[in-house]
Amino acid sequence: MQKITDIQSGTYLLEIYAAKAFKINSKMFSGKLFPPGYYYYSGSAQKNFSKRIIRHLKKEKNIYWHIDHITSRNSNKIKTIFILENYKKEFECKVVKDLESYFNISHFVKNFGNGDCGKGCKSHLLYSTNRINHSHFISRYQSIVRFIPSSRETF
Repeated sequence: MQKITDIQSGTYLLEIYAAKAFKINSKMFSGKLFPPGYYYYSGSAQKNFSKRIIRHLKKEKNIYWHIDHITSRNSNKIKTIFILENYKKEFECKVVKDLESYFNISHFVKNFGNGDCGKGCKSHLLYSTNRINHSHFISRYQSIVRFIPSSRETF
């Protein structure tokens, strides 16, 4: 089985569960209350992929990307990371559009994590009160690698 540290580039989808409502400390989203539920964030890394994923899993980090505001909260947990190895940056937009149409989940806030996408996406963060069906998502992308972080995972 391939290790996360062997992956050099690709697109990913973070599935984050928020057990309770929260606010983030960002001018852009100031005062916005994020409800409990599932958040799906589509991103990519064209180099140092494994470092990006490992960084997302850390709670203690300097806030750099919008998603850091969500992943650094102790009450939020990354449940699953879907990895599409060697897919180019533009593919993160396709993943968002697929989630919108196929799973009928919506954008909770606009302009979250899509500042450099150039595809006219409303946001790269989607929200649902329910978890998506993983087998349906995986069937849409046959070459997908599914990685589930756990407290036993070491890097």
